[in-house]
Amino acid sequence: MKFFTAFLTKKEGSPATDLGVLLTLFGIAFFQFLGRLPLIETDEGRYMEIPREMLESGDFITPTLNYVKYFEKPPLHYWLNALSIKVFGQTEFAARFGSALWGILGIILTYHLGRKLFGRREGLISALILGTSVGYQVQNRLNITDTTLTICMAACLGFFLIAVQDEEKRKGLYYHLFYLFAALAVLAKGLIGIVLPGAVIFCYLLFTRRWAILKEMRLITGVPLFFLVAAPWFVLVSLRNPEFARFFFIHEHFERFLTKVHGRYQPPWFYIPILLGCMLPWSFFIPAAFIRVWKERKSTGADVRLYLALWAIVIFAFFSKSNSKLIPYILPIYPAIALLIGGTFVAALDKGFRPLKRHAVTASLVLCILGAGVIAYPQIAAKPAITAAGGAIIGLILLCQGIPALIATARAQTAALLSALLIFAYIFGIFGPPVIYAKIAAKKSSRELAMIIREKAGKDALVATFEYEQGLPFYTKRRVIVVGGRGELEFGSRQGDQSAWFIELEQFKRLWDSPTPVFALIQQREVEPLQKALATPMKVLGREGRRILVTNH
Repeated sequence: MKFFTAFLTKKEGSPATDLGVLLTLFGIAFFQFLGRLPLIETDEGRYMEIPREMLESGDFITPTLNYVKYFEKPPLHYWLNALSIKVFGQTEFAARFGSALWGILGIILTYHLGRKLFGRREGLISALILGTSVGYQVQNRLNITDTTLTICMAACLGFFLIAVQDEEKRKGLYYHLFYLFAALAVLAKGLIGIVLPGAVIFCYLLFTRRWAILKEMRLITGVPLFFLVAAPWFVLVSLRNPEFARFFFIHEHFERFLTKVHGRYQPPWFYIPILLGCMLPWSFFIPAAFIRVWKERKSTGADVRLYLALWAIVIFAFFSKSNSKLIPYILPIYPAIALLIGGTFVAALDKGFRPLKRHAVTASLVLCILGAGVIAYPQIAAKPAITAAGGAIIGLILLCQGIPALIATARAQTAALLSALLIFAYIFGIFGPPVIYAKIAAKKSSRELAMIIREKAGKDALVATFEYEQGLPFYTKRRVIVVGGRGELEFGSRQGDQSAWFIELEQFKRLWDSPTPVFALIQQREVEPLQKALATPMKVLGREGRRILVTNH
């Protein structure tokens, strides 16, 4: 503990040593057990099947899902996953490798930003805070597009902040990196890749009145660079698919933000508990960080802290206002908040523990209570989301955070508090995600049932699913028939003649009672109604969670 504390609190140190430590620590934490569990519905199956179909068809311009056009996202995440498949094969490790790598790059980026803008301790501590935040650990071990967007957007915003510093000698380099990563953010998730950084920068210029920055932003070379990187795919996909522009820009951007068309509505306060939970154990110190931004608004580094605060506030407010909300959407604010919290801890190391005291007391007590509660939860819950062993592991880690943190708080020892939280948050990052995922994967994966299909279904057999199952095409390596609701495949199902692959119940009955071998994935609640409706009896081949695999053969 003393060695780690001394390493953390050194004002000077080799960047190579710091980076080596960060890469080693988080390489172990993020990549261990990465491919052990099956793909989890819905995102992981979807974002592996699309690149698999790209590799199969050789078409990297028009994304397809279950072999119909799928335009909900730009292709950067798909391209990276396709590369991962080429290197590691069609495996769960390949599916999550890109997200884990982005997670580590985000930690390195945070270190670089903190060190450039503030100093060595701020960079290192902020990077460790980001990497040990629960939500960052968990979400960067999943195959989701938000991990790709997060790092591209964070790099875009971070490099702009470095570029506008008066003492920065390589302004041209950082401005051009800003444009490059803005373009990559657009290729990762669409217009928000430039709209959100643009809104943050505009608010920063408005508050600081530094409009002269517009003259030094390398617009003449930077804007062409942005379009050179971002535009070619949009041009090519639009030329090949005239229906793309309306669906992508109107439906997937304006309608998603302004309406409830995607069925993801949550109240405006939805992200407050999400942020508090996902930034554990550091979320208790968010108020202290923002209080410091206000109190030190006229001191050295105030503009930088203001920019980081606006980075977090603008993006948080945007997604809170949106009518389409999912937990990972606010991932891009985590690096900014980590930098603010890291700076607050360094200020406490230098100026005294008092600004952290009440936040530290709250954190310590809540961690202890959470630890005891998680240990007890599997014993008292009717259908616990984790096993008794998993509850014991997570609960003990939380207690081991809370108790030393409480002791350090009582002694007003900033370094000891920081070390205790970091060490046990890191340990949680190794053991927590596999425990959390285990039961989720059992409920939200079709891998085992898909393996039965691959073993028993011949080339002439058809595979059908009631409610589209994202991982089924990936694991079976074949196109599946969708019965009833088409969900997010609604748009693709209307492009060309897809009548044989998107059918209603009456058509399914005729298919089932025909000589063709049919393997169908159904929900448990559908078993009884189907048994009454079908002439050919259903033969059950397997069960997984609420999914049941049946055949007529």
